[in-house]
Amino acid sequence: MVRLGEVVEVQPPPRGADGLACPGRDRVSAVATLSEQERSEWFEAQRQRIREQYLRPADERPASSARGLHHTALVSSDVEQTVRFYQDLLEFPLTELIENRDYPGSSHFFFDIGNNNLLAFFDFPGLDQGPYQEVLGGLHHLAISVEPSRWERLRDKLTAAGVEFAEHSDVSLYFRDPDGARIELIADPLGEMYGSKVL
Repeated sequence: MVRLGEVVEVQPPPRGADGLACPGRDRVSAVATLSEQERSEWFEAQRQRIREQYLRPADERPASSARGLHHTALVSSDVEQTVRFYQDLLEFPLTELIENRDYPGSSHFFFDIGNNNLLAFFDFPGLDQGPYQEVLGGLHHLAISVEPSRWERLRDKLTAAGVEFAEHSDVSLYFRDPDGARIELIADPLGEMYGSKVL
């Protein structure tokens, strides 16, 4: 049994022909035969090892090389449907709509999500993208901070619009956009999550 705090030797993940590490499925499958409790302890031991090796105290961390998130780009099946959802329902103003230089007929468009950050989309007319899927390298969810009073109003608007959502900890709303991307509206300030500082 793996015990909390115990140092566990983990084999490095397999590497592809390009020398880059492959996804960690093989490593995870190595503990698939353990009991649920043992797996929980094993994964916590890995988190603790990574924290100890990489997570520095706030006063010891260097400044980030980044200035901020310029934009996150998702895929839209219908430009107008996406605009109605994000601008009319969620109140994120549309700021630009241009041609996608990389795909004829495709649009690249942007929404203001505050703090000089943008949420962007592409559409790809004539290309069958298939349904939304959560895959390695893909989007799990996008969390956007809103003021508590706006959060409550947007919750009411989602209800009125018939959008199904899950509410957690009185500060988070999880729902899907028209193309299935999972969105979270969180009433916590930037840099905080459920009352804890994460930045």
